[in-house]
Amino acid sequence: MDLGAGRRGVDMGPSAIRIAGVSEKLHSMGHTIIEEGDISTKIPEQQKVENPKLKYLPEIVRASSLLAEKMENILGSKGFPLILGGDHSLSIGTITGISNYCKKKKKKLGVIWVDAHGDMNTDVTSPSGNIHGMPLAALIGLGAPELTSIGGEERKLDPKNLVMIAIRELDAGEKAVIRKKNITIFTMEDIDTHGMAVIISKALKKLKGVDFVHVSFDLDAVDPKECPGVGTPVKGGLAYREAHLIMETLSQKHRMHSLEVVETNPILDDRNRSAEFAVELMQSGFGKKII
Repeated sequence: MDLGAGRRGVDMGPSAIRIAGVSEKLHSMGHTIIEEGDISTKIPEQQKVENPKLKYLPEIVRASSLLAEKMENILGSKGFPLILGGDHSLSIGTITGISNYCKKKKKKLGVIWVDAHGDMNTDVTSPSGNIHGMPLAALIGLGAPELTSIGGEERKLDPKNLVMIAIRELDAGEKAVIRKKNITIFTMEDIDTHGMAVIISKALKKLKGVDFVHVSFDLDAVDPKECPGVGTPVKGGLAYREAHLIMETLSQKHRMHSLEVVETNPILDDRNRSAEFAVELMQSGFGKKII
């Protein structure tokens, strides 16, 4: 899906990640892979933008609702959901399904959000109307009712159980929400100052009281020199080793229960480098070690 984005191409991201060998490489590490295929969505040319402040809203709601159901089913069968994106609006569906599962099992949900952007806009604050800039706001109960009510009326994520990492570009409305909700955020400045080992340790300490950790990794968190094929590149991002240290630490601490990797854009990529990078990150998250 690329309906939530401002430019085309990230709908091809899942195919690029598959071409980079995600199933084969995870299988070679001893994991059992069940390929569920894509949730199909209508392309923009098949639709009209009914509300320029919430572009392609009906189709995003439909796809997110289907994804939420799939998350519940996978977790109910004791699987580990690995979601390939696609633009970041899909996180509304992913985290809604996980949240509903956790509520039924009386588990407390925490989210680590690795991204260059805040994704905390609403239809009121968004300068673009692109829904991939709104998923976190919707998940904490802010914004358009059509988004906040996907999978049920209850709030999906408690802001105190959210940690944002690698942020380096925020809109004014997003800054206001982050301050008001007292959300834990580690910017690139924090990472430069303290180092990634300290930051990921602090993130896990913040989430020590949760039972289930979902990781949402937007590849634009990584510096474009390492990962050029992303939906909205921003210079000054994570270095190769910093990105891998996040995933390696989560694996070593057994603190990741679901993962999504989003915003891979093959149109802007260089010989599928970014998709290959995504697969390498997944391998680190699923236990690959140097020795």
